[in-house]
Parts: sequence; structure tokens; C-alpha cells
Amino acid sequence: MSSTAALVEALIARPSVTPDDGGCQELIAARLTAAGFECERMDSGPADFRVSNLWAIRRGSASDGPVLVLAGHTDVVPPGRLADWQSPPFVPSYRDGRLYGRGAADMKTSVASMVVAAEQFAAAHPKHRGSIALLLTSDEEGPARDGTVVCCAKLRERGQRLDFCVVGEPTSVKQLGDVAKNGRRGTLSGKLRVIGIQGHVAYPQLARNPIHQAAPALAELVGTEWDAGNAYFPATSFQISNIASGTGAGNVIPGDCVLDFNFRFSTESTPESLKQRVHALLDRHGLDYRLEWTLGGEPFLTPVGSLSEALAAAIEAETGRKPELSTTGGTSDGRFIAKICPQVIEFGPINASIHKIDEFVPVADIEPLTAIYRRTLENLLL
Repeated sequence: MSSTAALVEALIARPSVTPDDGGCQELIAARLTAAGFECERMDSGPADFRVSNLWAIRRGSASDGPVLVLAGHTDVVPPGRLADWQSPPFVPSYRDGRLYGRGAADMKTSVASMVVAAEQFAAAHPKHRGSIALLLTSDEEGPARDGTVVCCAKLRERGQRLDFCVVGEPTSVKQLGDVAKNGRRGTLSGKLRVIGIQGHVAYPQLARNPIHQAAPALAELVGTEWDAGNAYFPATSFQISNIASGTGAGNVIPGDCVLDFNFRFSTESTPESLKQRVHALLDRHGLDYRLEWTLGGEPFLTPVGSLSEALAAAIEAETGRKPELSTTGGTSDGRFIAKICPQVIEFGPINASIHKIDEFVPVADIEPLTAIYRRTLENLLL
């Protein structure tokens, strides 16, 4: 068994449902310390939701050399009903050329590959010019309030320069290396409460139906083109995710209507512009409403440059494939790192099984992924 596969197994075997790290970072820190890294815990959060964070750096021989960060998370989503799994989710299991277990794809294989790649790089190039660092959290799958965002704030306060960052999110679609993410859309959510007057359905003149009032406005929100996107991002999308109203009785006009919606927005829009347009639309329809906003993250983009070229060269050397650069999908901790690092790219294994029952990673992809991370380090830090 390879060193990476053994570490993947050890990580999967540690249940680490958000925000629990399950001892993963302790294991990783011990290995990195032995490889010459300075390891620092940056744990954060209240006692009932304590988040484990690890910052580890092996400084290069040149004080002005570049700093490359390998970033990831050790937490996983809940496994769901255990009876639905063919094998226990926290027992690494092999079937048909695949390694199964919760976190196998998202993202313990990436984390293990990064650790081993860093060890191999340090052993082969002990006097490397640039610095290599790892940033790990157990609060990526959760609310993401005490994880990478806290670490980035601390690193900024101490003046730690970051030049490049590879986030180990599972980006590959059909084959390892076919897609890398050089940006992500922003996410802006709203909770809208349209206020009416409750009454009897037989006497609508004595009530005000919030569903009827909201319907034309909602139709316009759904039909609006918020922007056309650009060369890097698809058009901004608007989706209603939940809607609730009524008392459960068939003869009562409800007193209010509450709905949740979300924008996934490109760099052609801003949170402020989207908020202003929504409020103007609702006001134009004469609604009595309350609207609460939550900004989950702003979009970020890394144009083609030294990091994307170094990663692409490493991928092609190991797989023969030239990765497509994409900004599709959900959010990641890259949105926080991009605030303090000019070049951020996400790359990792096939994402077909992430968050699913019987999550897996192809065994044949584990060693190439490690080699891709190691080659990327060599391309930028020597």
C-alpha cells in the first residue's frame, strides 16, 4: 500500500463530522513536524462548536521566495442512514478498484495527498527556495465561521504573505485532471416575509392575502436577467429554495408568506447592486415586507497565470490531460483565502460521489493526485 493510501485510510477511520476533527489534524501535524514544518493550532469557536484549525509552514531558503499554500478541510458531512451504506462510512473499504468511506472524495484523499506531496518535496529538495504551507480546518462543511476565515484574518494581522494557494476540493468530473476551478461565484441569500392580513376565505375584502400579493413580484424576480455573466462566469442565477404560508386550515387566508431565495452571482454583479434591485422591485409592487440578507461569500477569480500554468503542467505530466478552467459549482474556502492570496485554484479528485451514500475515490487516482501536487510545488518553489 502506498503512503498516501495508508494516510487516506487513517483519516477516513477518524469520524470527523463538522465541526469535529476526529484527531485528523493531530495526526497530520505530527507528520509535518517530522518533515521540518512549524505547526500551529488556530482553534476557534465556542465550547459547543469548537473548530480545529492547523497552520503549518516549512520556510524556504530565500526570505523573498514565493509562498505556496495547500489548503483543505478535515471535516465531513454526516453519513446519513448507516443501513444505506454497503460498508460502514468510517471504515475504509475497497471494492471494484475504489476506496469507499465518508470523506474519501471530499476531501480526505486530497488532504492526504497534500501531506505526502509536502513530505516528498521537502525530502527531495531540503533547500527549496520558496516556502510551503498547509492550512486545514474542520469547519468547511458547516457554517464556516470559525475555520479558514479566522485563520486568514490571523495570517493577515501578522503580515504573512501568500503568493499561491491550491485548495484540494474535488473538481474533476469524469477523469482525474479534466477540470480545475480558478474561481467561484458569490452567494447571497435572502429571507423575505410578505405581510398580509389574516381572515376568512369567504370574506377576502376583510383580509389581505400575502401569497396573492407576492406572486407577481416573485414572477418578476424569477424572470429577471440579473447580468449576462462574462468570459469566466455564467450569468447570475436566482432561485427560490423554500416557501411557507398558511395555518394548515383550508378556510383561512394567511397572515404572512415567508420564502428563502439565493443568488449565485458573477463578478458582473455586486451584493449591493443585487440588494438594491430586489428592494426596488418589491417596493414597486407595493408589498409590505421584511427582508433579511446573508452574504455567504463574494466571487473570486484567478486569471490564467503562473499558478494555473504550473498546475496544468503538473496535471498533463501525470495524466496527459489539459484541465479545463471553470468557475461553476458551489462555494469553497477559496473565497476566504482569495482575500489575502492573489492566485487561488482548486483541484482534486472526481466529485461524482461527494456527499452521497457510498462516497468513494478511484484507487488508481490516489498516487497521481499526490504526484500532481508535488510537481506543482516543484514548478513554483525551486
